[in-house]
This record gives sequence, C-alpha cells and structure tokens, in this order.
Amino acid sequence: MNTLTICRKELNGYFRSPIAYGVMAFFALVAGYFFYIAVAIFVQRGIESSMQGQSMPMDVNEWVIRPVFSNVSVLGLFLIPMITMRLFAEEKRSGTIELLITSPITDLEIILGKWLAALLLYAAMLGLSLISIAMLFAYGKPDWRPIAVGYLGLVLQGACLLAIGTFISTCTKNQIVAGVAGFCICLMLWVLDWVSAFNTTSLGKVMAYLSVLQHFDSFSKGVLDSKDIIYYASAIFFGLFLTARSLESLRWRA
Repeated sequence: MNTLTICRKELNGYFRSPIAYGVMAFFALVAGYFFYIAVAIFVQRGIESSMQGQSMPMDVNEWVIRPVFSNVSVLGLFLIPMITMRLFAEEKRSGTIELLITSPITDLEIILGKWLAALLLYAAMLGLSLISIAMLFAYGKPDWRPIAVGYLGLVLQGACLLAIGTFISTCTKNQIVAGVAGFCICLMLWVLDWVSAFNTTSLGKVMAYLSVLQHFDSFSKGVLDSKDIIYYASAIFFGLFLTARSLESLRWRA
C-alpha cells in the first residue's frame, strides 16, 4: 500500500511539472517520424519491386516494425535519464529526503514506489507509439506476435535503465548532474556491444554480453529468449539493490 502511495505521489509530481508532458511530446514527435520514414521506405521498395516484376511479398514486420523498435530503443537512452533524474535528487535538493527516510516506510517501499512511477511514465510514453502501429493493422496485416515481443523488450530494457537511473539519482542533489551521469552510464551499457567487433577474447564476449543492445536485438526480431529476460531481470535487481544500499547510507547519515 505504501508503495502505491509513493507511486501515485511521484506520478502526480511528474504531471504537475513540464517533465512528463515534454518527454511524452518529444517521444511522440520523434517516434512518429521514425514510423513515417520506415513506412515510406517500405512503400518505395514495394513499388520498385512491382516495377521490376518481383512478386515476392515484403514483410512489414521486418521492414517497418523492427527498424521502428530499434530506433525507439535508442530514443530511450536520451529520455530515461530525464525521467529518473528527479526521483531522489529533487528530494535531496528540497530537504524532504530526511523526512522521507525517517518516516515509517521501508526503503524497499520507497524505492519500488519511485521506480514503478518512472516505469509507468515510460510505459505511457511507449503507448503513444501504439497509435502508429494501429495504422498498420488498419491498412495491412502485420503479425501481432513479434510486435508484442518487441514491446516487451522495450519495457524490460526501459525498466533496466530506469533502475540504474534511480540509483544514480540517490548519489547527488543536482538533477542536471543526475541526468547527465544517467545518460553516460546508459550509453556505456549500450556501446559495450561494440567491443565484440574487434575483440574476440573472453573479456570481449563478457563485455558484449553486458550490453543492453545485444539483448534487445532478439526482442526486435520477435524472438523471446529466456537468457535475455534473465539478463534484464538481473540488471533491474542490481540497480535497485544499489539504490537500496545508497538509501541506507543516507538513512544512517540522517
């Protein structure tokens, strides 16, 4: 119950400020542009194939859905730090963090409530892209199962990065610092996969495995792999665990 109360409080805080509206508007604009470009390329290639006498149908999931999901996942790198930067940094800046951690609420309830609110805002942001996806079903017959798997991957990836951003927000009282640091860490987890292009040693494989990009690739193809789910679940747990340890240190200092 306390977790849901904190979650509602955080959601109200998001929508009382320009953060939620700005993030959602920016996401809708850029994601809509990605969708438009993907559909335009799909239509153009279809016309070119018809003019060349090629009768093989093009896969809308491969030409439209997968590129859109890949681009949206990149977009999350920029927007997720904006969502998490205020979670604890604002409490520390305003001086309400002492009241929060000395109240009869457990650290776990505080952390889960704030993280869940950030995740719900991120999910609502992703929900805006469903308007574009619905247009495909209105004018075509895409396979819904890869789309569902792709959205699951976006939610899991977002939940992972949100957990890490939540931890970073406990380390500073400056929202800008929390946002920049969150973006840098998320970007680093993203580009770790690039190491495998030139380093085939065991260290290179380990670094590639730690990349969030490598584990989202299967979801974007519509493939549900248990190892990718375990990776995201472990990353979420690790991020929230670090947040709990950081909040515990604040409680002792308070």
